[in-house]
Amino acid sequence: MKLERLIGTVLRAGVVISSSCLAVGLLLYLANGGALAAFLLNAGIVVLLATPLARVVVSTVQYVSERDWPFAALTFIVLLELVASAVAALVFNRRL
Repeated sequence: MKLERLIGTVLRAGVVISSSCLAVGLLLYLANGGALAAFLLNAGIVVLLATPLARVVVSTVQYVSERDWPFAALTFIVLLELVASAVAALVFNRRL
């Protein structure tokens, strides 16, 4: 029960922060453009993409603290796959 609440909080925070950055960035872009608007729009997208990663990190830490080793191992494998895919995207696509 504690894990579900914690994950819900992480996901909710990620969506709220991302939506706020995107909304303010869009308003600034429509008003006058500029570097701050671009930064906020990019930050909103990065936070939105990082939210599922944060969920997996929280799950892994929680399972390790509970000494639930099978689930800790599985979530750690998922975390490694997410990180490996991000690294592969950066290595094989230099435009990022």
